[in-house]
Amino acid sequence: MKVSREQVSEHKTRVLDAAGRLFRERGFDNVSVSEIMKAAGLTHGAFYGHFASKDALVAAAVAHGVTPAPAATPKPAADYADAYLSVTHRDNRAGGCNFAGLGTEAARGAPDMRHAMTAATERQIKRFADASPGKTAEEKRRAGILAWSAMIGAVMLSRIVDDEDLSEEILKETRASLELG
Repeated sequence: MKVSREQVSEHKTRVLDAAGRLFRERGFDNVSVSEIMKAAGLTHGAFYGHFASKDALVAAAVAHGVTPAPAATPKPAADYADAYLSVTHRDNRAGGCNFAGLGTEAARGAPDMRHAMTAATERQIKRFADASPGKTAEEKRRAGILAWSAMIGAVMLSRIVDDEDLSEEILKETRASLELG
């Protein structure tokens, strides 16, 4: 049965979405292609119609996960920080941020994946710099870098610790330290 271009595109998006969720939840090495295809509602055989290898899928899924939707209007930086530094985000590994969920693994990833994450990092730094206090562009950029770095680190630490009170304190105090309005 012939599949339309629209269906091929939809299938690829389903694979990328499923892969992203599973990778964030369990890491790159702990997810098989078969599991991803099953989660996407497709057969294992359909995989190679979209990707040359699992490594290619990893890079594409990460890039897909850090690329904003074309029509998406970003939330104000302060609102984004409130949602990002929340218990809900901390507990939602599969649906959460690629940076906090996969950062250490992605640091050893393929150049195209790292390039996509670099572009996303630049977007986030700009977003936070635009919302930060400062008299000069350099001061605002420094504050943007600090905000994004602190947020990622806080979510990672809040997931690592086995003390619920400490985990929540890390999130709360990081948010309180950010000057985003």
